[in-house]
Amino acid sequence: MSGEPGQTSVAPLPGEVEPGSGVHIVVEYCEPCGFEATYLELASAVKEQYPGIEIESRLGGTGAFEIEINGQLVFSKLENGGFPYEKDLIEAIRRASNGEPLEKITNSRPPCIIL
Repeated sequence: MSGEPGQTSVAPLPGEVEPGSGVHIVVEYCEPCGFEATYLELASAVKEQYPGIEIESRLGGTGAFEIEINGQLVFSKLENGGFPYEKDLIEAIRRASNGEPLEKITNSRPPCIIL
């Protein structure tokens, strides 16, 4: 016996679909602004919750941190002035994976400002 009591398998069983499968996220961010770390942090949190999700990054214009789910813009730092909360993005992904309509994320956490 190789398994310890209480261990769970991460891989889906044959015929099962991984959480997040069929959901495609594109995150466009400003690299010179230092937003890559925020992208990597969000991508890691999303992959932890939804291992089957497809996440793509693109370099964007000054100040950009834009998130599309299945081609629909759901968050814009240019509009909101901050970054999305992980819980809001996870909820939007849950909705997309269930085929529910997506709403724009309007809550944002302020960007870090170093004086």
